[in-house]
Amino acid sequence: MRTVQMTLDDELIKNVDRAVKQLNTTRSAFTREALSAALERVKVKVLEKKHRAGYEKKPVENDEFSIWENEQTWGD
Repeated sequence: MRTVQMTLDDELIKNVDRAVKQLNTTRSAFTREALSAALERVKVKVLEKKHRAGYEKKPVENDEFSIWENEQTWGD
């Protein structure tokens, strides 16, 4: 691991310290978890953007999936 220096707003530090105390963890552990979660959200957004771009480039045709309609089972 590496040590990283960060500048944070006083109010944010106060809220982080409160959360750290409630969760019985450390600032570092809390920050690592928060950054990992943020990076996962970025990854999802990038994949969603690629997905959307793919459908914009090649939109679904009206009857593209109609061949599967008879295969659907909805149950009663």
